[in-house]
Amino acid sequence: MLGAAASSAATIPTTAHTANSILRAFQTTTFDSLSSSHHPILGARFHFLSLRSFSNVSTKAMSHSQTLHASNYHPQSSAPGNKQALISLSDKKNLTLLGNGLQELGYTIVSTGGTASALENAGVSVTKVEQLTCFPEMLDGRVKTLHPNIHGGILARRDQKHHMEVLNEHGIGTFDVVVVNLYPFYDKVTSTGGIAFDDGIENIDIGGPAMIRAAAKNHKDVLVVVDSQDYPALLEFLKGSQDDQQFRRKLAWKAFEHVASYDSAVSEWLWKQTGGDKIPPKLTVPLSLKSSLRYGENPHQKAAFYVDKSLSEVNAGGIANAIQHHGKEMSYNNYLDADAAWNCVFEFRNPTCVIVKHTNPCGVASGDDILEAYRLAVKADTVSAFGGIVAFNIEVDDALAKEIREFRSPTDGETRMFYEIVVAPKYTEKGLEILRGKSKTLRILEAKKNEKGKLSLRQVGGGWLAQDSDDLTPQDIQFNVVSEKKPQDNELRDAEFAWLCVKHVKSNAIVIAKDNRMLGMGSGQPNRLESLRIALRKAGDEVKGAALASDAFFPFAWKDAVEEACESGIGVIAEPGGSIRDGDAVDCCNKYGVSLLFTKVRHFRH
Repeated sequence: MLGAAASSAATIPTTAHTANSILRAFQTTTFDSLSSSHHPILGARFHFLSLRSFSNVSTKAMSHSQTLHASNYHPQSSAPGNKQALISLSDKKNLTLLGNGLQELGYTIVSTGGTASALENAGVSVTKVEQLTCFPEMLDGRVKTLHPNIHGGILARRDQKHHMEVLNEHGIGTFDVVVVNLYPFYDKVTSTGGIAFDDGIENIDIGGPAMIRAAAKNHKDVLVVVDSQDYPALLEFLKGSQDDQQFRRKLAWKAFEHVASYDSAVSEWLWKQTGGDKIPPKLTVPLSLKSSLRYGENPHQKAAFYVDKSLSEVNAGGIANAIQHHGKEMSYNNYLDADAAWNCVFEFRNPTCVIVKHTNPCGVASGDDILEAYRLAVKADTVSAFGGIVAFNIEVDDALAKEIREFRSPTDGETRMFYEIVVAPKYTEKGLEILRGKSKTLRILEAKKNEKGKLSLRQVGGGWLAQDSDDLTPQDIQFNVVSEKKPQDNELRDAEFAWLCVKHVKSNAIVIAKDNRMLGMGSGQPNRLESLRIALRKAGDEVKGAALASDAFFPFAWKDAVEEACESGIGVIAEPGGSIRDGDAVDCCNKYGVSLLFTKVRHFRH
């Protein structure tokens, strides 16, 4: 520590006179005031120059440059009754409340830079950190609090006699409260237009996390606060006479979590700067609790909803950041279904309505007339649509809102359709007013388009699966004609529409579509033939000349799914291809005069 101290002192501007003063101070310092070996401070080993002796040296150098006046400060004794709080904040929200509250409770407040200035401007008495360390801020602010006089006062265990003896020997006071938040790294690197690499590096906090971690480790003796919302609870706790270790532990947990989330943002940003693979060798995902849910998929399961605070999710849209304008609180299943509907509806370029039940789109229709598209989406599977989630990719105005509110079930022409959720990118004021009148429980969500290119994560027992999101659309792939019959332009459009729908249906998935609307779908069956039969049954007589899309290849053709589809009247089939029996599928379609398209792209969804 002596070497470091001497080096630091040398950075202070001096004249020949002050340099000679420093030399004389070293020459006249008694041997006893300098440790001749490693000194055990708080269980660690330091080369240490005592504050009492060294302050004479450093003060002479610094007083000349008028950077601080350490000679006017006498460190607090670590004896009981001398209460100190250390405050160092980037976000100074409610700082005046905190400063005044601590001062009224008899705390001496030690602070840094801008925080100290803000407290002084608010009329709060402040001792600056430099007066404890006898060093100015240096290296463009990189070094402020990294000093034994600070960290010794935080880390000292009050129940360890030798810790307290060391503090007294070196004139170091204890800190009872540490309030710190960190440089706004997250906001800086996610700001519009980005940030230069060097600027990003300079916004990585070092001293702040060190103080937070030190105080959190020693939470039995030091209260650590990283969130301004905790200031009132802190002050109330300090006013009381009882010491609640659980309160201290919760603050310590929050402090370590705060630093961990901060470090995860730095790690994510730096990995991106390396130009490394999208899937890094190690991954930390910072999650922030948005709400506790009534229950999970079932009433006996406890549940909560977390927002992903990864840098990649900033301004990236999605249901997690949706605004709820009306209705009951969202449930676990509501989030899953709303996410499925939202991800599906924004795949379509034209005005589109998607209705989802149990994460499967049971009704999809596109068209310039969004009212008619809504009606057709309901008619695709009226039974399933009842109690489902309705999503639109355009604004909901008063006319659409009235249609949603008043539309009767095609099954009996009388029952008003009931929905759990309506989600859209925006609503007119009148549209919102009308929808609110449909039901007190109807959840009305406003969300932004979910951006493409994200990393998709899914949990399995003991681990996580990571993959690119499935962002391919019909415009990204080739529909290769492999049959003798070539599809008409309208048939090809129907095949593309069906292909976009089947991508969002659970495997094994079959979708039948025509004229920009889903006629029927089969989902989640262990075999493709059964999914086909479900889809055909739902499509009914409208299957004639329609397009069929399969999320994966057909393993068999004759007396199986391909032949049954051809016999039903399907006009065109789109599938990935890749089966060892692809030739059978081609021959079967040729026999029945059906167009067959291979996409070479599979859309499994489990």
